[in-house]
Amino acid sequence: MNLWKEYKRPTSLEEAVQALITASGPAMPIAGGTDLLLDLKQGRHPPVHTLIDLAFVPEMTALGLSGGELYIGAAVPVNRVTLVPLVGEHAQALVEACNLIAGPQVRNTATLGGNVAHALPAADGTIALTALDAQAEIASVSGTRRISFTSLFLGPGKSGINKSEELIVGFYIPLIKPGQASCFKRIMRPQGVALPILNCAVWLEREKDIIKDIHVAVGPGGPTPFRATEAENALRSQSFNDDSFAIALEELLAQVQFRTSARRASADYRKHIIDGLFRETFETAWNRAE
Repeated sequence: MNLWKEYKRPTSLEEAVQALITASGPAMPIAGGTDLLLDLKQGRHPPVHTLIDLAFVPEMTALGLSGGELYIGAAVPVNRVTLVPLVGEHAQALVEACNLIAGPQVRNTATLGGNVAHALPAADGTIALTALDAQAEIASVSGTRRISFTSLFLGPGKSGINKSEELIVGFYIPLIKPGQASCFKRIMRPQGVALPILNCAVWLEREKDIIKDIHVAVGPGGPTPFRATEAENALRSQSFNDDSFAIALEELLAQVQFRTSARRASADYRKHIIDGLFRETFETAWNRAE
């Protein structure tokens, strides 16, 4: 049985959007397809009439500097993200996250946009991009627009964009300045392909021994990618010491919404391990910023 009826390969962003909105049946964009094709084969995805291959759209496969920011196209394979020195320089947390996605064969094919488009609150790339304060570029018939990264998500598996009319083009990340650094770490359990129990990403800016600014992302920490804003507020403009960290951890635990997963971990276990994971991620970013 055919998994789709039509296959289109646009070579421009305008062609890709037109292919999406004019398809004569349910349409899906595809670049890596590591999840989509498997879901179609196993009946976990509604039938698709048209596949729109985005791997030949220049804006979606670009990676480099753009207007004083780091730009990564949504169709860039995650392995390429890990290998480009420019990404390691300005978004080390994202490199570390992408290095932990599945296995080498999957990373060679799977794309950063696909990792994000699933709208899972614990996806590795998603947690890193949340801490890095990324912005997403969205394309529709009316043109392109930029939105805050977290506005892409409405709930587990629920995207904030209209998938029948809009495409994620790519992501913009602020460039690192002196005194700034990031880090991503996770605790996982091996089950064929390692599954994350808990992910944590930290971006910070330090001025000597003062935490000038900080972003903390944890996943899964709620129905959408979670920014620990109360913990950030507790640490911002403070000296880094055991007392300030203890207050921040208390604020994080009060704000986060850990859930129990039969395949991964209980909420109580996640509460138990977040202390060590958060501290280790923070201290690595802190030392890098020095």
